[in-house]
Amino acid sequence: MPKLPLQGIRVLEFGVVWAGPYCAAFLAGMGAEVIKIESIKKFIPMTRGQIPRPTGEDLRNLPTSVGATPDRLPGKRPWNRIPLFNAHASNKLGMTVDLLQPKGKKALMDLIDISDVIVENNPTETMEKLGISYEEIRETNPGLIMCRMPAYANEGPYQNHRSFGFHIEGVVGHTLLRGYSDMDPSAVTSVLMGDAASGTQGAFAVLSALHHRRRTGKGQLIELSQAENLIPFMGEAFMDYTMNGRNQSTLGNRHPVAIQGCYPCLGEDRWVTITIAGDDDWRGLCQAMGDPEWSQESGFRDPIVRYERHDEIDEQISQWTRTLEPQQVMKLLQEKGVAAGPVMDQRDAYADPHLNERGAFEEAYQEDTGTHLYPGAPYKMSETPSKIRRGPVRLGEDNEYVYQELLGCSAEEYAVLEEEGHIGMDYHPDVK
Repeated sequence: MPKLPLQGIRVLEFGVVWAGPYCAAFLAGMGAEVIKIESIKKFIPMTRGQIPRPTGEDLRNLPTSVGATPDRLPGKRPWNRIPLFNAHASNKLGMTVDLLQPKGKKALMDLIDISDVIVENNPTETMEKLGISYEEIRETNPGLIMCRMPAYANEGPYQNHRSFGFHIEGVVGHTLLRGYSDMDPSAVTSVLMGDAASGTQGAFAVLSALHHRRRTGKGQLIELSQAENLIPFMGEAFMDYTMNGRNQSTLGNRHPVAIQGCYPCLGEDRWVTITIAGDDDWRGLCQAMGDPEWSQESGFRDPIVRYERHDEIDEQISQWTRTLEPQQVMKLLQEKGVAAGPVMDQRDAYADPHLNERGAFEEAYQEDTGTHLYPGAPYKMSETPSKIRRGPVRLGEDNEYVYQELLGCSAEEYAVLEEEGHIGMDYHPDVK
């Protein structure tokens, strides 16, 4: 197997929930040795689940992200079976340490001295309270890169605000741009795109800093505000306000300058999305539908008129799509050069011939979960292909490697750390 791009780079991940762990997952996929830092004395909700020791009944009542363990059973170690965690936990190593104890802090600082990157997405004050500041770290490891990914920033009025993706989306206005025009924001579901966007951008920032270090020998502090990172994804809405004084609101499935919608198809709860961006698309749609009489009205030759009569056109398109399966509609329209795609559920995606031919899902094994298909890397590199080399990391799975091989602890020292509660693969009994 060819040497991966980040082979030889060691990353310490203090990631919680999604954004930070997703960032580290990209780096691990590119070959970095990513070590996830956790504690058996502290359970972080929404990271390895909602509660540390759920029952089968708990799991049946929890949302899919934290409740859909295999067969909805907790198993011996439920924290290793959570979908939200395991989706971005492959290719990583894991250690546990109690950073509130002097020995734990020293072990971590020793590990930092032989590492290249730190990734974390906690509130600003969390790392400060642990005494893990970039100013302190760079004194002993000037080449280290620290990527901090708080919700809002490491300075300013919001620096210590606790936020999940749902809150960040609200603060930057994304929540008001989704949903339907006849619904208020309470009807909008949480899509958490900010987490995925921040994880991706965080990995890019780390790669840029590594490139800078290779040229200069110097590390640096990266501050990635998840909220600020999300704003450019809605750039046209912000520009519309600054240029025209207009506040955009919900459009449903529609687009401001095109015929666009999500249309019902043959079968139960089956749908297809279609976008008619211009005259060529309109002609392609009409041809695919068999040039029905209604579509030949002279008024429909004008895109402005078409947009004004959007509701009427939607009804006609729906009558056509209801007679076909989503894949049929896509095929007919794509053959005419019209953008269209089925609305697939997870079962559809796993069975999709294109995704399977591309190897979008890869098989991986983990002792507490078994063998399953996981999403692979979202890119293909011809010389250094990224693959799932190891299944989702279990809590404290690599303690022996970290403490004994990297930090040089003797068997006796390791046993003492284990007794003191630094090392383990199970949460402490007091953790509820």
